Amino acid sequence: MRKWFVCVVILLLVLGKTVSLNPSLNDDLLGLIVFKADIQDPDGTLTSWNEDDYSPCNWKGVRCDPRSNRVSDLTLDGFGLSGRIGRGILQLQFLRKLSLAKNNLTGGLSFSLAQLENLRVIDLSENSLMGPVPSNFFGQCGSLISISLANNKFTGPVPDSLSSCSVLGTVNFSRNQFSGLLPSGIWSLQGLRSLDLSRNLIEGEIPKGFEGVNNLREIRLAKNQLTGEIPDGIGNCLLLRSIDLSENSFSGSLPSSLQMLSLCKNLNLHKNSFTGEVPEWIGEMSNLETLDLSDNSFSGPLPTSVGKFRSIKLLNLSMNSFSGSLPESIIYCVNLVVVDVSRNSLTGNLPTWLFKLGLQNVNFSENKLTGDIGASLKSLTDNCRQNLAVLDMSKNSLTGAIPLALGDINKLQYLNLSKNSLVGGIPDSIEELKALDILDMSQNQLNGSIPTKIGEAVSLRDLRLENNFLSGKIPTSIEKCTSLTSLVLSRNSLTGSIPAAFAKLINLQTIDLSFNQLTGTLPRQMANLDHLLSFNISHNQVQDSIPANPSHRKKLLSISALIAIGAAATIIIGVIAITVLNLRVHSATPHSASAFTLAGGDGFSSSPTTDANSGKLVMFSGDPDFSTEAHALLNKDCELGRGGFGAVYRTVLKDGRSVAIKKLTVSSLVKSQEEFEREVKKLGKIHHRNLVAIEGYYWTPSLQLLIYEFVSGGNLYKHLHEGSGGNFLSWNARFTIILGIAKSLAHLHQMNIIHYNLKSSNILIDSLGEPKVADSGLARLLPMIDRYVLSSKIQSALGYMAPEFGCKTVKITEKCDVYGFGILALEVVTGRRPVEYKEDDVVVLCDMVRGALEEGRVEECVDERLKDKFPPDEAIPVMKLGLICTSHVPSNRPDMAEVINILELIRCPSGGRDELV
Repeated sequence: MRKWFVCVVILLLVLGKTVSLNPSLNDDLLGLIVFKADIQDPDGTLTSWNEDDYSPCNWKGVRCDPRSNRVSDLTLDGFGLSGRIGRGILQLQFLRKLSLAKNNLTGGLSFSLAQLENLRVIDLSENSLMGPVPSNFFGQCGSLISISLANNKFTGPVPDSLSSCSVLGTVNFSRNQFSGLLPSGIWSLQGLRSLDLSRNLIEGEIPKGFEGVNNLREIRLAKNQLTGEIPDGIGNCLLLRSIDLSENSFSGSLPSSLQMLSLCKNLNLHKNSFTGEVPEWIGEMSNLETLDLSDNSFSGPLPTSVGKFRSIKLLNLSMNSFSGSLPESIIYCVNLVVVDVSRNSLTGNLPTWLFKLGLQNVNFSENKLTGDIGASLKSLTDNCRQNLAVLDMSKNSLTGAIPLALGDINKLQYLNLSKNSLVGGIPDSIEELKALDILDMSQNQLNGSIPTKIGEAVSLRDLRLENNFLSGKIPTSIEKCTSLTSLVLSRNSLTGSIPAAFAKLINLQTIDLSFNQLTGTLPRQMANLDHLLSFNISHNQVQDSIPANPSHRKKLLSISALIAIGAAATIIIGVIAITVLNLRVHSATPHSASAFTLAGGDGFSSSPTTDANSGKLVMFSGDPDFSTEAHALLNKDCELGRGGFGAVYRTVLKDGRSVAIKKLTVSSLVKSQEEFEREVKKLGKIHHRNLVAIEGYYWTPSLQLLIYEFVSGGNLYKHLHEGSGGNFLSWNARFTIILGIAKSLAHLHQMNIIHYNLKSSNILIDSLGEPKVADSGLARLLPMIDRYVLSSKIQSALGYMAPEFGCKTVKITEKCDVYGFGILALEVVTGRRPVEYKEDDVVVLCDMVRGALEEGRVEECVDERLKDKFPPDEAIPVMKLGLICTSHVPSNRPDMAEVINILELIRCPSGGRDELV
């Protein structure tokens, strides 16, 4: 590429002397070709940019001024371009518009655009540009009227030089990581019409001088760290149409000058710390279409002047401490569509007059409202019935019966009437609500039966009717609600059997029928509910086992008690959410306590069994020649470590050979003895130099042991993180370990075995420095190989776990091992843990290396103990490979066979590396 670029430049210089062309146009041609040399164009969009074409005015994305025939506009939005913005752009001296938005451009802005004195519009939004904007970037930008750097990764302060752009009208630096104070010079831009600095890290107070920006139409400072009060001078910006200061830490009361902004249409102060009452003068902002004061500390009564908002469409006053009743003047807000006054202390009767408006979204929840719900719903006008989609009146003190008129709200998608004192039955008209997505009538005093045709509400996803006095059978029509994911009918008086129709609800994740009077047996077909996470039928008279579907190795439900769902664990910045599901499985019939003797053959040998209560010891080779009883082998003094499957002990056979014994602590999850032995024997036949071999097992109903070869060199975690002094792994040793792990995983995957539990403490090092992967295939011993058991019982080390473990819709494949391998590779090269907790920060290894790679300093990530004793041409490609393996998209990760090929290509034979051993 570099040689091609040099040839092109030389050619253009020659052409400039030999061809009779406009010499100024040659500057544009040269600039564009040099610019292209810094760009990668995977879709071939710039193929028309040919250096043999002496007139770039016809090139794609290029526009010329017809009078001067010079390049005036360069618009390459959304072309999938990558690379960096090079200095070739500075050759385009007549450029007025530069738009490179919606690409994948990287790097920083390392030069000033001051040389382009005609430039009026810059749009570099939606790329991956990073670093600080040079302080002189906007020097002498006298012609610039619009600049957008939105949605990049820029850091540092907003440059003070921005104030030198005297005619600048639009500034959009949103969705970056700009920090520091807001420069006061920005208010000197007399022509400023739109300022968007939202979603950054800007702190401090809004500087003085606000009142000087008389042409300002829009200001967006949302989601920063701004403090203090809103400057009173804001009222002098009489042309303001939109103000968004949401999600900051502003405090104090609303400045009275806001009432001067009669043209303002949007005022968003959501999630700050404003206090005091909302003053009556707020009504002077009569053109407001959106008013959001939610999540503050406003108090007192709502001002009656809100009735002056004749254009308002959204009124959000939720999550404050407003008291009193809702002002009836709101009836004059004839364009109101959304009203949310939830989570306040409003009192009085439910305002029936409000339903005379054409509302789409009404939320009165978590107040102290009273009154008859029937009267309110019967008062709905045709306009409201035809538009209402969301109605939440939960957590109040409403009474009365739910009227049949509910069925007339035919566009209703969300209905929450929970935690009130409603009585009577659920109206049959519920079947008319074809668009209803969520229905919650829980924790009331409803009685009667569930409507037989509730299944006609075919869009239902979430149905909650718990804690009522409902009786009768569960209607079979519910089978029509095929989108249903959550069904909670607990703590009622329902009778009859669980309908086999449940089996048709293939998207169900949660079923809670506990504390009812259900009888019969669980339908066999329910074993096919692949997405089911929680099933609770406790405190009924239902026989407590579901026949397992043998075709589903992922699910085996055997229920006699409440299945508990633990909380999700969270890993930084962004993050990894893990649902922890603890399952307890109790067999319907007790296991036989008597041990049986395995006949000889298959190369196995077993201990003699004479006592019906004794255990059985089976060795896959040699004699089962332990010198003591099984429980005595588990000596605390000989414990080597503990993991997700259990504790590991070292013991010695009579012939003097050491073995490692793993006591399984997941015994309540282990399969039956027959299945356990079948799976262990399969694992015993797996042999690879980089896998810890299983040599035998011991079985009783209450104790299961696995016998492994003993690996003397300790585990990888200790070598990397607990070494002392000069005792650390050399580069060659690290590369050998990485390659050995890759080979072991490739071997497992070839046999259709997923490890699931890769971590440095599961990698043992033998006396020759070869890695041996432990715990291979142990997940096969569990009745459920799903992401929830694996995340809680096996994947005890966070940081190695692939993102798909936290996503219920993604199938778990061998690519989860590839992800774990990628983390291990980075851990071995850097000597750092996958997740490191510091006093004020959490460092995620793969994010750290990826950031260093993007900034061109990835070599600094190599374990500092290696100093200069490693080859960068091996270490850096290995880290890049690790990052590829940790892609969040499983299909983007290579398979382990490909990983081995890449590693072998990285390590080219060289005689000059002996000194690195």
